[in-house]
Amino acid sequence: MFEIREKPRMVEKALLIGVYFDRREQQEAASLLEELRELVDTLGIPVAEEILVHVKDSNRKYLTGSGKAKELTTHARETGCDVIIFDNSLAPMQQRAWEEEGGITVMDREEVILDIFAMRARTAEARLQVDLARQQYALPRLARMWGHLDRQGGGGGSGSAGAARGEGESQLEVDRRLARKRIDTLKRQIEEVKQQRLTQRKERQRVPVPQAAIVGYTNSGKSTLLNSLTGAGVLAEDKLFATLDPTTRKVQLPDGQQLLLTDTVGFIRNLPHRLIESFKATLEEAVIADFLIHVLDASQERVFQFYQTTMDVLKELEAEQKKMLIVLNKIDLIPPERRAQVAAHFDKPVLVSLHTGEGVDELGDRLSEMMLDRTVRLKLRLPQSEFGLMSVIHQQGKLLHQDYEENDVLIDTVLPRRFEPQFLPFVVGGAPQRKREIWEE
Repeated sequence: MFEIREKPRMVEKALLIGVYFDRREQQEAASLLEELRELVDTLGIPVAEEILVHVKDSNRKYLTGSGKAKELTTHARETGCDVIIFDNSLAPMQQRAWEEEGGITVMDREEVILDIFAMRARTAEARLQVDLARQQYALPRLARMWGHLDRQGGGGGSGSAGAARGEGESQLEVDRRLARKRIDTLKRQIEEVKQQRLTQRKERQRVPVPQAAIVGYTNSGKSTLLNSLTGAGVLAEDKLFATLDPTTRKVQLPDGQQLLLTDTVGFIRNLPHRLIESFKATLEEAVIADFLIHVLDASQERVFQFYQTTMDVLKELEAEQKKMLIVLNKIDLIPPERRAQVAAHFDKPVLVSLHTGEGVDELGDRLSEMMLDRTVRLKLRLPQSEFGLMSVIHQQGKLLHQDYEENDVLIDTVLPRRFEPQFLPFVVGGAPQRKREIWEE
């Protein structure tokens, strides 16, 4: 069965190439090429050189012109590179043409990201998603790998090869058929996982707890935020795509409310569309969440562009209109004037440094405010026979004040609104307070 070659284990030095067609896009192309270097570093492949190439018109066979292709492959060999990695997406025919031209391995941005995802996948679900994306990427490239086997074989001849093939079926056709079968199997298995996740959600919703999804550009600090608020112990590395698997943890906010936080895979510019499709079962946590926590690396020069990248992916998931809290992370790495400049572009962002802890308390308060319509403040007189309701207050809300009068207990509490009906018979002092503030004990 055909698999994408494990190129990171086969190569020792890479030449990175970024092709752009409009001179006005040179700066953006340079930025993307720098990001490609980070991706390649994540794979552990040393980079010899990065080259930006301006091309007037896209060449169907090479992307660049044939002369430039020959020049670059010669340069790659002279500098001791055994792989050329393009920041662009290459058509299967273009990838094959470059490899035939230079006798050298050629990858594109999509294959690099797929290799990182394969390296990072930990759970069965993530491995299924990655495998599907890799198989879909590989299918049109089978001829590149098996051209030397593209010979017809009879259906009734002797030997195992003949027995495995239909009449007149080539080895390439066999592998294509097996690849399509594998893709169908993976899609079916992913659908089963999706149904299991749906069942888990229904279990959580029996006692409905608000849910927020943490989204943002890769390496912005999403997993660190989850760890900071919940102590989840999720892998949080200074590397791209450190987290592929969604992790959901419960946190109790300053006003006693409980909230489910879900970490999601990071986004990136030019994220291959097939990865968005393959990871929709994972990313749909953002779709069903009550609101989103959009984490941005405020120290990044292109923070606004990274914001837009994430919003574009959310739009594709039809989740861009959800209520959203912007969290500007890594403010310890920038001066106060830069903080103000970045913050001015967003509506009431929270500025934090998850490294130093600055702003984390404010973040907790703002999360409470995001659920204003979900809480109610109650002043209660509970008779002795109803003291069992105190467990609900302690587990689901926040006790602001408690006093005793005769055999009753006088309570001032904040509770999720879904628990209000069972306390209404014991409300004193008029109607429950709907307006929320942040209260101190």
